[in-house]
Amino acid sequence: METSRSMAVASWIAVVILLSAAVGGHGFYLPGVAPSDFQKKDPLAVKVNKLTSTKTQLPYSYYSLPYCRPDNIVDSAENLGEVLRGDRIENSPYLFEMREPQMCQIACKITLNDKDVKVLKEKIDDEYRVNMILDNLPLVVPIKRLDQVAPMVYQHGFYVGGKGQPTGNKDVKYYIHNHLSFLVKYHKDVQMDLARIVGFEVKPFSVKHEHEGQWNGNKTRLSTCDPHAKRSVLNSDSPQEVEANQDIIFTYDVEFQESDVKWASRWDTYLLMSDDQIHWFSIVNSLMIVLFLSGMVAMIMLRTLYRDISKYNQLETDEEAQEETGWKLVHGDVFRPPSNSDLLCVYAGTGVQFFGMILVTMIFAVLGFLSPSNRGGLMTAMLLLWVFMGLFAGYSSARLYKMFKGTEWKRITLKTAFTFPGIVFAIFFVLNALIWGEKSSGAVPFTTMFALVLLWFGISVPLVFVGSYLGFKKPALEDPVKTNKIARQIPEQAWYMNPIFSILIGGILPFGAVFIELFFILTSIWLHQFYYIFGFLFLVFIILIVTCAEITIVLCYFQLCSEDYLWWWRSYLTSGSSALYLFIYAAFYFFTKLDITKPVSGILYFGYMLIASYSFFVVTGTIGFYACFWFTRMIYSSVKID
Repeated sequence: METSRSMAVASWIAVVILLSAAVGGHGFYLPGVAPSDFQKKDPLAVKVNKLTSTKTQLPYSYYSLPYCRPDNIVDSAENLGEVLRGDRIENSPYLFEMREPQMCQIACKITLNDKDVKVLKEKIDDEYRVNMILDNLPLVVPIKRLDQVAPMVYQHGFYVGGKGQPTGNKDVKYYIHNHLSFLVKYHKDVQMDLARIVGFEVKPFSVKHEHEGQWNGNKTRLSTCDPHAKRSVLNSDSPQEVEANQDIIFTYDVEFQESDVKWASRWDTYLLMSDDQIHWFSIVNSLMIVLFLSGMVAMIMLRTLYRDISKYNQLETDEEAQEETGWKLVHGDVFRPPSNSDLLCVYAGTGVQFFGMILVTMIFAVLGFLSPSNRGGLMTAMLLLWVFMGLFAGYSSARLYKMFKGTEWKRITLKTAFTFPGIVFAIFFVLNALIWGEKSSGAVPFTTMFALVLLWFGISVPLVFVGSYLGFKKPALEDPVKTNKIARQIPEQAWYMNPIFSILIGGILPFGAVFIELFFILTSIWLHQFYYIFGFLFLVFIILIVTCAEITIVLCYFQLCSEDYLWWWRSYLTSGSSALYLFIYAAFYFFTKLDITKPVSGILYFGYMLIASYSFFVVTGTIGFYACFWFTRMIYSSVKID
């Protein structure tokens, strides 16, 4: 029976791998919004988004820099996820007409003051990029790969400017990108004269423009680029310096190019994954860990269930039973409620809430519902799911609490509803104050903060209460064996059974199963790249669940065999300790991969990674705890106790 069950699990994992391979190799998604069809000469409005930098991680609004402004700036409506990400989408003075190329159009002329120069130089130093959007597609800069074989790499947004030393000059000069060569790719409908936008690219240049005669707004003739003389900007040989009291003329070209790419797959270039191999290596590496642990668990099951239990049930002499194994000797204490049992109930409930949120989000993402065109969709979905999963948090914490003979269910409910969210909210509030101090658009506005508190108090807390009420109404779980009145003495333990040592060892394997995928997730968050390989991620998540459960069961069995029955907290901490390794890895990533220089940005990074590690602790700890809980109930219910 055990073998057939293992076979079933193995075949199920194989099916999941094949399914994930089908969707995981490339970003799979549903387009998410209806396509827009444009006729020739239809107006196209370019929108501007935040300025971003991988050096500071602090977004700023586009108009915080001295750029050309439209007559009146209109904010686009943003969802909760977009606001939390710091997106600020506004209209821009760049207006195109569909399939009507434009050359050397003047956007505006701006004279810089000292403050403008200071701000621009800071942003150029911090390598800020300008992000724009056309028909919901982000602007990219195509960069040729050096090896030529691989396709183009696309960088999100273009740099505000650059700096360099002119020959024979000691001073570093700053240059601004003031000429933008846009390329709009479209897919044409053969039957009708309609087209859909499938690509939005730009090549930025820095040009010191000169004009003939008087300045006459947009109608001025420039000598540096002239549509009449078919003279266009092809390089940045005479760049525009950033200096006070200098006039900067902002110009742009627009070209239209027909493309074979269909509208439904227009995001593929953004989500192009050049290193499938690494993900497969990561999966194989994790599967090895799982197979090794599964072997150990199967061995323990066979040994305990078939040999130990059958012999024990044949009522051998006491000496033989004692010689055989130690786990049966602690049957009178194994279900004794642990110290701080209230806190364990709270953390187990919170873990169930988190687990539910991650599982549902992953399933939606794998099925392609979280389209990349829906900016902030992932964040919004996770927040709403977290709130609604409060029902399960309350239910599972109340069930455990009642099993521990607890009576004050309202107190445990309040603790479940406020402990984890309260700690996370406090850290988030401090980080937000820091971002606000930097005048960054990434600071969450007061209204959004109020909406978050409303979600928490108005929906999450009542749902936790409903769940607790339902859980507490159910009859308490019966222990498979009776607990003795007097606690048994725990014998002296070997050094390797020391709680701290075994807990730290237990966290290594779950972390080992996910750390390669973790690298890609960190890169997508902190280096502003798209992460859209949810097929692989879902697979890694399943492997993480199996690894956490199995390592906890193995170590729990060894612990019970050495007659130490204090397994409740240890089972939670064994797999939960993988969060410690996650935080250490995040620190390693910070010092080796990121180029963050500002102290505030460093604090932000470690603050957010602390929240992520804390959440990981709660999820992995809960998986381990419930696996061990099931295991102990199963083995003790299989033996006859006199």
